[in-house]
Amino acid sequence: MNENNRFTKGTRMSAKTANILFIGDVVGNSGLQIVSRMLKGFISKYEVDFVICNGENAHNGKGMSLEALNQMLEAGVDVVTGGNHTWNNFNFFETLKTHERVLRPQNYPKGTYGKGHGVYKLPRGLGNITVLNLQGRTFMYPIDCPFRTADWVIKQTKEQSSLVVVDFHAEATAEKLALAWYLDGKVSAIIGTHTHVQTADERIFPKGTAYLTDVGMTGPHLSVIGMQVKSAVDRMLYQTPHKYECATDDVHLSAVLLTLDVETGKAVGIERIFYPEFETTVPQG
Repeated sequence: MNENNRFTKGTRMSAKTANILFIGDVVGNSGLQIVSRMLKGFISKYEVDFVICNGENAHNGKGMSLEALNQMLEAGVDVVTGGNHTWNNFNFFETLKTHERVLRPQNYPKGTYGKGHGVYKLPRGLGNITVLNLQGRTFMYPIDCPFRTADWVIKQTKEQSSLVVVDFHAEATAEKLALAWYLDGKVSAIIGTHTHVQTADERIFPKGTAYLTDVGMTGPHLSVIGMQVKSAVDRMLYQTPHKYECATDDVHLSAVLLTLDVETGKAVGIERIFYPEFETTVPQG
């Protein structure tokens, strides 16, 4: 590991750092169940101060619900971020409009209900943390500019918090990297979501911003990014619509642990987490 990215597992670097756990896209009931079952243990093991979780697919594999939101909050999640599927469940609209602990991408057009960022209090007298949800535009909806939107939020919240963690829900790796270079030194971390496949490029950029292209999927990996294999294959094979049904088996938790200096706002550690690890040997029998 690069010397600038050093991290000691399960230990706190100093009293002036905050440990932030970011959990990748939770898919369906199986994703919710592993979060409920495992999160408190991870919080204890890594001395976590604050938990961010992308939950846009928590309701039956696409969208959000109040029940799913409450399950994540009860498990120990502090704020739930979203993406392009945030609005798929119409029954969630009223919750999205009013709940302080759920976000949607900030750069949707003015007047879109819900909020795209929040400032939240950290424990142990560590101050506040700003969580910003953005969505990419490459191969996605042509919404407002995530770069300029980030600049606006940073300006609005700089007096309230030195720590800023960005969930960048985007398709294109190039767009994610471009935003990371643009915001290096302006935010504490940029964590990519949306593709459901965890990348292995965790690092800290030169001016102190932690980065991971995609944190991955928390949910069923005996699937095609959470979808039952047969229906996903048939969609590709025949190029016709097939019902989206959430898979259930081979469940893993994908996350990243950030250690942030609360005085400078810079990242001092990043560790990728995937539990349990994939089997890498040929099954017997």
